[in-house]
Amino acid sequence: MICLACGTMPERLTEMLMDTWTPLIILWITVLPSIYMAPMNQSQVLPSGSSMELNGLSEEQRVLNRSKRGWVWNQMFVLEEFSGPEPILVGRLHTDLDPGSSKIKYILSGDGAGTIFVINDKTGDIHAMKRLDREEKAEYTLTAQAVDRDTNKPLEPPSEFIIKVQDINDNAPEFVDGPYHATVPEMSVVGTFVTKVTATDADDPVYGNSAKLVYSILEGQPYFSIEPHTAIIKTALPNMDREAKEEYFVVIQAKDMGGHMGGLSGTTTVTITLTDVNDNPPKFAQSLYHFSVMEDVALGEPVGRVKANDLDIGENAKSSYDIIEGDGMDIFEITSDSQSQDGIIRVRKPLDFETKKSYTLKVEAANIYIDPRFISGGPFKDTATVKIVVEDADEPPVFSSPTYLLEVHENAAINSVIGQVTAHDPDVSSSPIRFSIDRHTDLERQFNINAEDGKITLATPLDRETNMWHNITIIATETRNHSQVSRVPVAIKVLDVNDNAPEFASEHEAFLCENGKPGQIIQIVSAVDKDDPKNGHFFLYSLLPEMVNNPNFTIKKNEDNTLSILAKHSGFSRQKQEVYLLPIIISDSGNPPMSSTSTLTIRVCGCSSDGVVQSCNVEAYVLPIGLSMGALIAILACIILLLVIVVLFVTLRRHKNEPLIIKDDEDVRENIIRYDDEGGGEEDTEAFDIATLQNPDGINGFLPLLR
Repeated sequence: MICLACGTMPERLTEMLMDTWTPLIILWITVLPSIYMAPMNQSQVLPSGSSMELNGLSEEQRVLNRSKRGWVWNQMFVLEEFSGPEPILVGRLHTDLDPGSSKIKYILSGDGAGTIFVINDKTGDIHAMKRLDREEKAEYTLTAQAVDRDTNKPLEPPSEFIIKVQDINDNAPEFVDGPYHATVPEMSVVGTFVTKVTATDADDPVYGNSAKLVYSILEGQPYFSIEPHTAIIKTALPNMDREAKEEYFVVIQAKDMGGHMGGLSGTTTVTITLTDVNDNPPKFAQSLYHFSVMEDVALGEPVGRVKANDLDIGENAKSSYDIIEGDGMDIFEITSDSQSQDGIIRVRKPLDFETKKSYTLKVEAANIYIDPRFISGGPFKDTATVKIVVEDADEPPVFSSPTYLLEVHENAAINSVIGQVTAHDPDVSSSPIRFSIDRHTDLERQFNINAEDGKITLATPLDRETNMWHNITIIATETRNHSQVSRVPVAIKVLDVNDNAPEFASEHEAFLCENGKPGQIIQIVSAVDKDDPKNGHFFLYSLLPEMVNNPNFTIKKNEDNTLSILAKHSGFSRQKQEVYLLPIIISDSGNPPMSSTSTLTIRVCGCSSDGVVQSCNVEAYVLPIGLSMGALIAILACIILLLVIVVLFVTLRRHKNEPLIIKDDEDVRENIIRYDDEGGGEEDTEAFDIATLQNPDGINGFLPLLR
């Protein structure tokens, strides 16, 4: 066991050392300034009788150390940033096993051993070879051991100890988060919190005052103050006005060593901006505004703009405008422009120069958001007078009604008067008016209008069933100024007259079961009429006079204006008569009444026992008993399929027996005839048959197969 550094130890440890013969390595510390030594724990001291001693101290000093205070036995100290021409002696190891014959070899291992810390293996001196920085590494853990120089065998177990780097004030405070930006409302009271800054110091906060910081303001007084220890910045002056000065530049200093002389310092800047509060009312740029407007201006069009300025910004500068007095409160309105904060005066109702030529309004601008803290400084509103002059304009004609509704019967005579429109010139000059029809709205030219008095007449016949409504546009034009034109819509409703006969709603075909019963309803039919009587349709049904005593069928009128067809007897047979035709007369209730004759076709069918129609053809009687129509169709389809298969088979056999290639001995193209004579014209054609060349197969008496 190795004990390092000087000091006293507890009595228990002394007894242990006295009872054992384990060699001790005694740490000899070179006499260094007292700053190398640090107070230790009272429980870790060397025994009074120990052979470990403090090299360079007198006996009186050792006794004094034993009786008053102890020193940590397993750590050494070295001052950071200490440099000199020679390596620094940190401490010395020594064991009483060493007789001075250099048989002992000291070995050092651990953090920085061999690089930062080097031990003399003969004397046990430990030196620091480099400048040390506590902020980079505060302590080093090393292990010391004594071995035999010849055999390298350990003479005792290794002992661990610590070398601590003692701090010096070599780091200035730093504001890591700077520069700072902060805001505080204008008009704040003294002591209002603004922000807090923080500086850090890399020196040891435990040892000395190297990291004890004190804050102060270098620039920014007398507007702001800072608490020295908490670094909280507060307002120092009351009622700072943003409109006078909005931004302040404050320089903060942090100094270590408790702010004493010789301490290091660092600075940062804080940009403090005063935020706006609503402490200013709106104010009109002028007390009286003059505007003019033409009487024919469109509704909603702006007449003019007024402006109330506010020294505040943002929401605090927003104002609402209202008309609070005047003879045009119902004629004009004022709204706020969200972008420019102007008050826009608009026309709310039509203007008429001939009726009123000028208006006087009193408008008010008031802040939308009011801060209750400054309500005593109000009122936060202002008023101004607005005079509006209406200017005369050449106005277009004005119709007596914005729209017209006319009615005419569909049988009205040509050139008959349907109705009349009227218009006048509202100007003082009162120009005569001429009327016309916009033919884009009357493409078929069914109507005409008198250009002088505006009477509308019928030009072509009307048919309500074709077109019930006609919408035309009448144009009124000033004769003195053709550019002044007005238009009015005219809706013409065509009234109904009874000019259409009723008829069946659809083509009906009734089915009568052979096994039907007398009085059974065969069919229910309905009728329609293109006319539209005021009291609705009411139809009368009857048979032709010669069919009144029809032996087979009769009719019955239903309450819902429909007609039921009934069978008079049973025993109908398709073999006797397959189809019956029943003419029916349909009459309406108009004046005069209109009627038409429609024929109902009744077909006799075979039905099931529950009355479901199965077949209506006479040929059904020739079907074999027990076979349905579906079964017969299936049988017929099978027969047709078999016939198709047989035909295909015969065709394929025939194609297989025919030769596909012409035999070589029959190829007449090899029979070449050579002539040495001169051509004789048509006589040469007698030497061979030209048809043979064109159709060599013809020689054998058959024609080639066309493919």
